[in-house]
Amino acid sequence: MKATGIDLVQAVRERVAHVVVGQEVVVERLLIALFTGGHLLLQGMPGLAKTLLVNTLARAVDLRFSRVQFTIDLLPSDILGSEILDPGTGTFRTHRGPVFTHLLLADEINRAAPKVQSALLEAMQERRVTIGNESHPLPAPFLVIATQNPIEQSGTFELPEAQLDRFMLCHRLGYPGVAEEEEILRRSLSLGIRREGEGAVPRTSFDEIQQAPVASAGAVAEAMARSQAVFVSPAFTQHCVELVRRTRGAREVELGASPRAGIALVQSARARAYIQGRDYVVPEDLFSLAEDVLLHRMRLTYEALAEGVSGSSVLRRILAEIG
Repeated sequence: MKATGIDLVQAVRERVAHVVVGQEVVVERLLIALFTGGHLLLQGMPGLAKTLLVNTLARAVDLRFSRVQFTIDLLPSDILGSEILDPGTGTFRTHRGPVFTHLLLADEINRAAPKVQSALLEAMQERRVTIGNESHPLPAPFLVIATQNPIEQSGTFELPEAQLDRFMLCHRLGYPGVAEEEEILRRSLSLGIRREGEGAVPRTSFDEIQQAPVASAGAVAEAMARSQAVFVSPAFTQHCVELVRRTRGAREVELGASPRAGIALVQSARARAYIQGRDYVVPEDLFSLAEDVLLHRMRLTYEALAEGVSGSSVLRRILAEIG
């Protein structure tokens, strides 16, 4: 039986926990992105289960899912689609690319050339793409969940500010704790092998992903509607505006957060409150989400970088000032 309403949150969490050890905060951020239709960027070292997490979430809900492995030779048409000449009729027909889905996993997005990254801008902001002379709407809901390894430089391209600003959240994954890492090893030892004909291959965590969804598309739509009904007080809105504006006035910051960051703060706070079973936002929502919403939208000055200042330290100081 598929979950509905707030039961969806617990059902998805249990499904993810069956495959991935820990990472409760990341699961919450994935649900926030799902309930708000906002895009999510996951940053973390290799091997932290970023792709596994997204795949598990995608299979847990009854929505269409596409994955694109970004590489240096990827073309915009490989994502958006293209017009193809039909030799029989002499007319062009539209071939739709993998972007026409509900959940698009852009794996290692920084490996694609800037031209390909820019191809996603219209899709991420306007929920439509232009192929030839025609504009095509994307399915609803539509969200991009991208992964990125922050330490790699060879064969990678820095994401432009215009694209970073379109990600509602950018969550940075950390290493698991000792107990969690031991549990990861215990699970890996119990996976066994998968037989294929007369041969066999070792099973991985991806083989543990269950294909039957636990939540319907209607339940997701209901959760989106209920999160939109969460009450946001005028005082909370004023604090969001003050926080965003202070990122622009900080002496260490060359480029501060845009008004889109304020929208992301209130919308993601609503979704977090709903996930936690509340019908109103609290200051904890703001402080919990501030780094994920603002850090990727802030660019420090060269002087601040030379002095070893981090964006996190600047943001923590601003939060302490308004707190």
